[in-house]
Amino acid sequence: MTFHIAVLPGDGIGPEVTSAAVSVLRAVETGFSSARLELTEYSVGAEEYLRSGDPLPVETMQACRAADAVLLGAMGLPSVRWPDGTEMAPQLDLREQLDLFCGLRPCKLYHASHTPLKGYEAGQIDLLLIRENTEGLFFGRKDRHDPAAPEVRDTLRISRHGAERVCRSAFGEARRRRKRVSLVDKANVLPSMVYFRSIFQKLGAEYPDVTAECVYIDAMALYLVQRPERFDVLVTENMFGDILSDLAAGIVGGMGLAPSADIGEKHAVFQPSHGSAPDIAGKGIANPVATILSAAMMLNWLPNRETKAAAQRIEQAVARVLSDPANRTADLGGDVSTEAMARLVVAALPV
Repeated sequence: MTFHIAVLPGDGIGPEVTSAAVSVLRAVETGFSSARLELTEYSVGAEEYLRSGDPLPVETMQACRAADAVLLGAMGLPSVRWPDGTEMAPQLDLREQLDLFCGLRPCKLYHASHTPLKGYEAGQIDLLLIRENTEGLFFGRKDRHDPAAPEVRDTLRISRHGAERVCRSAFGEARRRRKRVSLVDKANVLPSMVYFRSIFQKLGAEYPDVTAECVYIDAMALYLVQRPERFDVLVTENMFGDILSDLAAGIVGGMGLAPSADIGEKHAVFQPSHGSAPDIAGKGIANPVATILSAAMMLNWLPNRETKAAAQRIEQAVARVLSDPANRTADLGGDVSTEAMARLVVAALPV
């Protein structure tokens, strides 16, 4: 079986970390007997906008629709913006056009030295944040306003359909993990969050084996720093998820260790949670682990026994490499290069 993967390296450090992840994919692919990965690169992002006037060309979008999965590096550059001043974010266009409603953001502590928190050992922090990707406060992001207007308003949209499907995803993921799910909202202030909470609580009755709770967003920001080990699966609105996923990454070592998957009913995009980091682009020092782990999530999502086994091998290899404090890229205080980190992961792959 051949799986067609659209590879979108993007901007800044995107091409570097994507190349590292592809090298790991090629290494595990050598052990396949019934599966094959056909990787095809397409141009997207701010640099593509400067070339063609479109950060997400029609042919690239068509390729993503036709692909079995999409592996993305990073998109956007702070210096390249739309006329209204907003930064280009074709990754959000991908989520919306492919209806990738379920954003999975796993955060796991691989070594005690990676966390700024005291007293935590490898494995003690292991949580999955699920971000609703298609509505919430991002719903009105393409609305335009008059710069001279006396005020500007953004719309926060919570639909029953959107809330139900992301909450079902969260309960399903919790069943595969430690059977605990926490809705993060602001139901003490916002009517939209009261609505979201009511849907979550009603669905919870269908999952009696999963412990469900509701936590306000401000309290969760505190608890993730004070006692992150008590959390398993978190599910929340788009903007809250955007913010909390960075906080969660920070307590396990930073964005260089934070993979993600944006999943819909038919399509899925896999990418590191970090941005394009143009200040370090081309220096060969970017941490590729988040992209490598995103590639593993992609293999696990594909409907094939060999790719799922390969995903586990990559995860085990990353854990082995990061268990040695000498194996650190610049963001972790070390000097291992992007390519060297990829080689370490390949060498650590279980036979």
